[in-house]
Amino acid sequence: MNFSIQPVLENDKVLLIPLKEEDFEELYKVASDAEIWKQHPNKDRYQREVFLTFFNGALLSKGAFKIVDKATGNTIGSTRFYDYNETDDSIFIGYTFYAVDCWGKGFNQSVKIMMLNYIFKYVSKVIFHIGANNIRSQIAISRLGVTKTGEQEVAYHGEQPKLNYVYEINKKEWLSHHADAL
Repeated sequence: MNFSIQPVLENDKVLLIPLKEEDFEELYKVASDAEIWKQHPNKDRYQREVFLTFFNGALLSKGAFKIVDKATGNTIGSTRFYDYNETDDSIFIGYTFYAVDCWGKGFNQSVKIMMLNYIFKYVSKVIFHIGANNIRSQIAISRLGVTKTGEQEVAYHGEQPKLNYVYEINKKEWLSHHADAL
């Protein structure tokens, strides 16, 4: 891999900053709202010990970010690149969550577009795992032109396997909708 999966990324709305161990309390303050996790496969991530396992998995991925709202300077969530596959020329984007007061305000779309624009400079396919019951995320990802390609049991770091839907988009498809992306 001759590129970073944890650069600082920025647009007019958000700043993605590589996640560090000292970010735990700030991010847990956001993640401790049980409402965030209601549609996620692991509904108890609002609990401190469960979130700590999730957070440790984020650090181990070496591709995780805290998401900062540029207008307020507040940390509003997290996302990551993970599981780069050189043979398949692919990478995953996921493990994304936002503070409830950020829902429906364009943050997710802004973050995903920025991440896709960046990573498609280096890979030809991006894959997403989205919980089978996470309707909100399924709707959000479909707005980006991503296609559902299957279903898969996924074991998140330190957690039991859960059913996820698999979504994909390739570089050619992305550029056909976002010609100015790269």
